[in-house]
Amino acid sequence: MKKSTATTIFEPLSSGLRLDVYRLLVRKGTEGMVAGEIASTLDVPPTNLSFHLKALTQARMLTVEAEGRFQRYRANIPLMLDLIAYLTEECCSGHPEQCEGMRASPCCSNAALPQQPSTKKNFKQ
Repeated sequence: MKKSTATTIFEPLSSGLRLDVYRLLVRKGTEGMVAGEIASTLDVPPTNLSFHLKALTQARMLTVEAEGRFQRYRANIPLMLDLIAYLTEECCSGHPEQCEGMRASPCCSNAALPQQPSTKKNFKQ
C-alpha cells in the first residue's frame, strides 16, 4: 500500500459518525446493511447519512450494491487488512512477532497512550 492510499482512507475515518458506520459494517461482515438499516441503527437522518456513505465509498472503505431500490453497503475488509499490514509492517524492526502482548487491554486502552498536554489556559479572575 502506498502512503497516499493510506491517507485517503484515514481522512473519511476521522469523522466519528463515519467511524461508527464503518465499525457497524465490519460487525455485519459479508451480509452488510442497506442504508435505511444503518440510519435507524445509528439514529442518523438518512439525508445526513448519505453524505457520509458517499465519502466512505469514494475512499473505497465501503462497497455498495444495488438491490432493487435499496443500496446495500459492506465494509471493504481486504482494504482494511491491507491498511493494518501497511501500518505494522515495520513493527519491531520488521519482526512483528516481537510485538506480541504490546496491545493495550480493552479496559485500559487509553492508559497506553501518552498524555497530551492541556491546551486550556488557567486564568485568574
